[in-house]
Amino acid sequence: MAKRPFIQRLLMADADGGGEASRTLTEQAYAELRADIIEGRLVPGSKLRIEHLRQTYGVGAGTLREALTRLVSDALVTAEGQRGFRVSPIAIDDLEDLTRLRVHIETQALRDSIRHGGEDWRARLRASYEELSSLEQPLSRAQRRSWEMMNLRFHEALLAGQPSPWTQKVLRLLARHGERYRCYAMDLPGMTRDVHAEHTEIFELAMAGQEARAALALEAHICATPHELLKALREGRVRLPGTGGAAPSGGQAAGLD
Repeated sequence: MAKRPFIQRLLMADADGGGEASRTLTEQAYAELRADIIEGRLVPGSKLRIEHLRQTYGVGAGTLREALTRLVSDALVTAEGQRGFRVSPIAIDDLEDLTRLRVHIETQALRDSIRHGGEDWRARLRASYEELSSLEQPLSRAQRRSWEMMNLRFHEALLAGQPSPWTQKVLRLLARHGERYRCYAMDLPGMTRDVHAEHTEIFELAMAGQEARAALALEAHICATPHELLKALREGRVRLPGTGGAAPSGGQAAGLD
């Protein structure tokens, strides 16, 4: 992997070890490392050797450690005491636990948002839904990164009417960790979900104040792709990187959450 031109322009600032340019380098290194983990170029369970990463990303050891520490807080990297860093593993049990936790927290948060959200919440939700809709008709793998950003905004807006800021913080962490599984699920053979229709149903029920039906629609939405991915994994039709085989490959993305 060659050095990025942007990184090359800031190498001197990194060597000096401070200021705005150094913070920018850390952000850039974090973003590139995160993308490489999410998309499987850095294999789950693999050792993250600072010397190798310096050559790959073209930044200093201090910048890399800062970026990796941020990824530890995202649950995408594990710290091994004095032994360095490793890409967090992925596993069926982890996906099941992640899904259960999302369902438990998000459905209650949606109910609370519908009860307490005012006109500002409704306006923000409508804007995020319209923005997301522009990428989902149809959704392709080439749009994955943009879709992930818009999808996160929609789900955050959906739950922003509830009064707990900690709920949003926890859900943001779960979303960051779950993005790896969504990335692999985009290429799952035989997926026929209409994720836009699911988002539309949740949006319309939430705007209509139908909290019970909206919560049920959200639960089905959260569980759909994990269910299909887990089924394919157990049947041996696909394998996730770091678990003994290659991830599925393809082009169209039928459904993701």
